[in-house]
Amino acid sequence: MPTAAIIGTGLIGTSVGLSLRTSGWFVTGWDPDQAAAADALELGGIDLAAAGLAGAIEQADLVVLAGPPAAVVIDLAGLATDALVTDVAGVKVPVVRAAGHLRHFVGGHPMAGREHAGPKAASAALFRGATWILCTDRASDGDLANMKEIVISLGAVPVTMTAPEHDAAVAVISHLPQVLASVLVQVAARDPHALDLAAGSFRDLTRVALSEPAWWAELLVINQGELRRVLGSLIEALGVWSSALEEGAVERLATQLGEARNLRHAMAPPVVAVGVVMQDRPGELGAVGRALAVSGVDVRDLQLRHGPHGGGGVLTLSVRPGEAETLRAALAEEGFELGE
Repeated sequence: MPTAAIIGTGLIGTSVGLSLRTSGWFVTGWDPDQAAAADALELGGIDLAAAGLAGAIEQADLVVLAGPPAAVVIDLAGLATDALVTDVAGVKVPVVRAAGHLRHFVGGHPMAGREHAGPKAASAALFRGATWILCTDRASDGDLANMKEIVISLGAVPVTMTAPEHDAAVAVISHLPQVLASVLVQVAARDPHALDLAAGSFRDLTRVALSEPAWWAELLVINQGELRRVLGSLIEALGVWSSALEEGAVERLATQLGEARNLRHAMAPPVVAVGVVMQDRPGELGAVGRALAVSGVDVRDLQLRHGPHGGGGVLTLSVRPGEAETLRAALAEEGFELGE
């Protein structure tokens, strides 16, 4: 049985542990917050809570550094092991630099998460269908191949790139949205009625503003060079929109909106909708709840459409693309008819 050591038993670390244990790994864990390690142990994210970092990695074949980015850099600098080492930090250039002395290191970043932090929010299904970045910097072909196999076993899709390429890309698709969501909420709060009227589109746009602030602030500062670059591009683009509005340039605005729509259509859908036919009888929602618990999927949205004349309806559950089949199987096991 291969052994993995999880250093940092928060949301991502505990989710990695849950997934590895499902794949047949023995998992030790350590966290400077002993309560987090205890929760991870109770939830089944690790088999053993180690007394310290050195004890956690002593027999490990794989070491996963899953703490905040600054802690990952510090831990790497003092790490001495011949095991394969990886991390899950959302910024890669300083991490790869700090791992230069290790014989076997592959920088990593699973593009998955939730608004809620901590081991109690962890799920073995968190990475299903998600992209998992593996950095090629200083990584051997053999170590990259091993990490790809591990990532695939967790249900994720490995994608290779360099650390600078990663940091530039996530500044646009991860770090900038975090800033935008926070700014949108702050701007809306200046209007006495806006937040009371906020509905689906505004809530979708600002969902990530619920994320843990201290962790994100650290990440944004570490990647501030790339983030400031994309913020400059955004400010420039907003200036173009402002000028078009001032000039009443309807056709120009329609062209901009059309281009954005086409680009968005070309992207893979962010969620997959699973329809559940609901009967008008007691216990229906409870049975859906059991299916959700068994499948362990991450529900991104739900809507209930009642039948036109009563008597049930259709519950639509939106989940990550890689989790839809797991949810459908659990619902079918509960006896549900699945709709469109």
